[in-house]
Amino acid sequence: MGLLEKIQQGKQPGPPRILVYGTEGIGKSSFAAQAPAPIFIQTEDGLGEIDCDKLPLAKSLEDVLTAIHELTTGAHTYQTAVIDSLDWLEQIFHAQICKDFGPVKYESIEKVDGGYQRGYVHALTLWRKVVDALDTLRSARGMAIILIAHARFEKFEPPGESPVDRYSPRLHKHAAALLNEWCDAVLFATWKMSPTTTKPDQNERILRTVGGPHCVAKNRYRLPSQIPLSWPAVLVGLSQPRQEGE
Repeated sequence: MGLLEKIQQGKQPGPPRILVYGTEGIGKSSFAAQAPAPIFIQTEDGLGEIDCDKLPLAKSLEDVLTAIHELTTGAHTYQTAVIDSLDWLEQIFHAQICKDFGPVKYESIEKVDGGYQRGYVHALTLWRKVVDALDTLRSARGMAIILIAHARFEKFEPPGESPVDRYSPRLHKHAAALLNEWCDAVLFATWKMSPTTTKPDQNERILRTVGGPHCVAKNRYRLPSQIPLSWPAVLVGLSQPRQEGE
């Protein structure tokens, strides 16, 4: 059968791939726990106070890949796979690269293979293994994917404007670029600003779904630029047709 016989026509939406990041304690894991039948692949020990199903703490790439493989091939009723968190997973990757790359153990990812960011480039190989495994899980079992990360400040220079600090996932830029492109939505969890005091309103948590000078965000759905930090609010957008051109 030639390629012309394999042409796919029309929209073919699949289970969502969502990255949620924000500051500590904002409610990222609690948000993921609201998703349909979630199972957590935990790379940091921080779920003790959340009512959720979770696999044993993953301490290596092999642990993470084994967890994804068993969800792909095993008998279960879970509908959402959650990795919590990406920045702790990145630490695992960097430690593994430092240990396994070359004849000596490196003290820092910055020094691997002579430095000059080469260690981070090598770490992308590990990230791609996880992304490929998640793609297989998503297509074989129809599971949604939620990735959780903490936030950090980074310098951002808008074209023709002065540099500003903006929030982004706490990942090296190479890994962040890979995951941002792969995901259908990158959502920034934060506090809504009070209209009267211009300070964060500690009673209202939101998700920013569109990027700008102050945060990295995007979505391929019809999500408003700002929604409550809750799965039902995201679900409304997921049920709508995707934006043209995405």
